[in-house]
Amino acid sequence: MRFEFATASRILFGPGSLRDLGGLVRDLGRRALVVTGRQPARAEPLLNELRRNAIECAVFSFGGEPQVSTVIAGIDRARKEHCSLVIGFGGGSAIDAAKAIAGMLANEGELLDYLEIIGRGKALAKPSAPFIAIPTTSGSGAEVTRNAVLASPEHQVKVSLRSPFLLARAAVIDPELTLSLSPSVTAATGLDALTQLIEPYVCTRANPVTDALCVEALPRVARSLRTACSNGNDIAAREDMCVASLFGGLALANAGLGAVHGFAAPIGGAFTAPHGAVCAALLPHVMRMNVRALRAQTPDAVALNRYRTIARLLTGNPAAEPDDAVNWVQDLVRDLNIPPLGSYGIKTSDIPGLVQKASRASSMKPNPVKLTDQQLTDILTAAL
Repeated sequence: MRFEFATASRILFGPGSLRDLGGLVRDLGRRALVVTGRQPARAEPLLNELRRNAIECAVFSFGGEPQVSTVIAGIDRARKEHCSLVIGFGGGSAIDAAKAIAGMLANEGELLDYLEIIGRGKALAKPSAPFIAIPTTSGSGAEVTRNAVLASPEHQVKVSLRSPFLLARAAVIDPELTLSLSPSVTAATGLDALTQLIEPYVCTRANPVTDALCVEALPRVARSLRTACSNGNDIAAREDMCVASLFGGLALANAGLGAVHGFAAPIGGAFTAPHGAVCAALLPHVMRMNVRALRAQTPDAVALNRYRTIARLLTGNPAAEPDDAVNWVQDLVRDLNIPPLGSYGIKTSDIPGLVQKASRASSMKPNPVKLTDQQLTDILTAAL
């Protein structure tokens, strides 16, 4: 057995941990670019902490998911403002944009030199500018991953800037920052976190460290996601979901994902659809197809037994079987009012093209069983 485990240099977790930021930033730079989403006012607690510690800052905000053009604009802003430190404050979109900006601040050339698929795919030669990740949602786990996912509308695809140099110097996870999330965002991001615990656990690259993370976090989602959606001020539920998101990020970065994320990349590149909601709509259908294919092809597969473990962790029933996990997730998706993929404008006529792109996606490769084009088509059809 051989595996690698890499993550942020430091992880600070717990309610109020944002107030410990001063000790981190003072040694990393005196002028920071704060990258945040479409509501920069949410970053005011962070800005206050920076001011209190005599750190000057410039705010770079954007709406939606980051595009290649977003990052290019952010790099230009950081250079004009002479920023030597980058802080991502927000959901996975803000954190991914901040990662890419930090990486490019320290490396020569253009962003396209380093992007996969649409660019030249060169490796970053130098460590990124100091980068701190502060998530305000519980879903992506982007604070501890080593890639930045960027959309290229002209190519209708999402691509990654990928390098160990993109790992954060520090990830600060403060559950208090998630208290203001709406039920719909809580649901979509929470189901993204659930997906990122299930897929690494059953994928072909799982290892003992990622297994332990997934097994610890899955029951936290089971007991707390509904509560976090119905009572957003429940700090215990918010803390559970922050743990789940963090552990999912650690797991996916060091193991892999599967068919849900294999589909999510081409869908997100071609349609205006939130990543977490796309994953949520796909998850039960991918699970059902994986279980069915494993039973047909390799009924003694390790992954099938892992789905059995997932069922028991989610339901609390020691006799649960893989189908119980599928049904539990299907019920959760229904109860949290997750819209089907068709609500984002995806039509039956789009399915063949999405299947072809998904079958070639890097996230599809570690899926626990190789799915045929017909099986992938059936998944998308069911998710519409």
